[in-house]
Amino acid sequence: MAPCAQMGSDRLSRGLLLLCALLGHEFCHVGATAEGFGQEAGTSPPVPVYNITDELVEEIYTNLTHRCWESFEQVMQNVTGTQLCEWKVISRPYSSLQQCLEYWADHLNYSYPNALAESYIFQSHHRYFQNCSAGSQAYFDPPEDVLLAMIIAPICLIPFLVTLVIWRSKDGKAQP
Repeated sequence: MAPCAQMGSDRLSRGLLLLCALLGHEFCHVGATAEGFGQEAGTSPPVPVYNITDELVEEIYTNLTHRCWESFEQVMQNVTGTQLCEWKVISRPYSSLQQCLEYWADHLNYSYPNALAESYIFQSHHRYFQNCSAGSQAYFDPPEDVLLAMIIAPICLIPFLVTLVIWRSKDGKAQP
C-alpha cells in the first residue's frame, strides 16, 4: 500500500506521492482497507484525501536539497583548484545546484528563495569559490591619474561645445 496523507485544497502531484514512498516515511493513514477497494458494478474506489503539513513539506525539502548538495559536491570533486575560478568550468555544476534547489521548492510548493537554499549557496561559495575574487578575472579601478583624466575631459569639453553652439546660432539664419 502506497503512503498517502490528507490534503485540503492544495494539489498533490503523483510525483510527490512517489517521492514520499521512496523516502520511506509513514505519512498517512488510509481510511479504507484493501478489501474496501473491491469494485462492484458502477462503483469506483474511494478517492484518498491528502493532508500534508508544512513540517512534512519542510522535511521532504530538506532531504531533497541535501541530495542536491551531495550531487554538487560529487561533481566538484572532479574540478581542480586552478579551475575553481573559471566560470566555463563551474557554471554547469553551480547552475545545476541552483536549479535543483529551485525545482524541488517549486515542486513542493515551498517558497524560493528560502533559508535552506541560501545556506547551500553560501556554503558553496565559502567552500569552493572563496578565493576567486582575487583572480585574474577580477576588475579593478584604473590608476588615479587615468581616472582623473577620464573625469576632467568631459567636464572641460562641455563649455567648448556650449560656446560652439552659441557661436553657430548667432548668424540669425534659421537652420532647416
